[in-house]
Amino acid sequence: MRTSSAFDGLRFAFGTLTVLPVRVHRWDRGAARGGMLAAAAVGLVVGALAAALGLVLLFLGAGPLLAAVGSVAVPAALTRGLHLDGLADTADGLGSGKPAADALRIMKQSDIGPFGVLTLVLVLLAQVAVLAQLFGYSWARGAAAAVTSAVAARLALTLAARTGVPAARPEGLGAAVAGVVPVPGALALTALCTAAAAGWGAALGPHGGWRAAAAVLLALAAAELLLRRCVRRFGGLTGDVFGALAETAATTALVVLALAP
Repeated sequence: MRTSSAFDGLRFAFGTLTVLPVRVHRWDRGAARGGMLAAAAVGLVVGALAAALGLVLLFLGAGPLLAAVGSVAVPAALTRGLHLDGLADTADGLGSGKPAADALRIMKQSDIGPFGVLTLVLVLLAQVAVLAQLFGYSWARGAAAAVTSAVAARLALTLAARTGVPAARPEGLGAAVAGVVPVPGALALTALCTAAAAGWGAALGPHGGWRAAAAVLLALAAAELLLRRCVRRFGGLTGDVFGALAETAATTALVVLALAP
């Protein structure tokens, strides 16, 4: 029975967080809990594919900038741009200055406002700039950064789905996953992913271990600040907020990896 639940959780994670051809058989709270606990595994796969494309481009003679663009494009493609769309919609909602109900209505609209456009441009520029810098240092640092940021982005979703965080709407992805992850499980996964990042970071140099660990922890801290702001502003989680949390965590992790010596 536990094996079946684990597979249902993985299906839920890959089926809702990527466009990979995975059929979700269960949409209940149990499957959602397993899916959110498996979100970091999705990040590992997405990050590995992003790193792989960057490395292939480097191998074929492309420069670090083109390799960085390729690596940034992979997560966007694997999510159909939903995380970036969620980031833009959340920026529009937060920037509107309107009451929660009106802000949520703005976030559901198909168009993107000036706050969303500006946020998207700056975030994508930052991600490409950092990865270009790191691929320029070495292929290994660029690849490790792509993986680290993708894992941190999905781990932020696990923490956002913890017990005590409400949904802003009675329907949608936010309602399906809000409050499903026990806090001890979320903290245990955070410790595991941080230790794993420190482990593969240590292989890149004397400062690589603490650099990677700091990137994960500061990425989660930035996502937590945004989450708390959104809960106060909108009343809880939405699918758009999930996307904004993922992109915020990914970008923060990359910036930390670029700034560290």
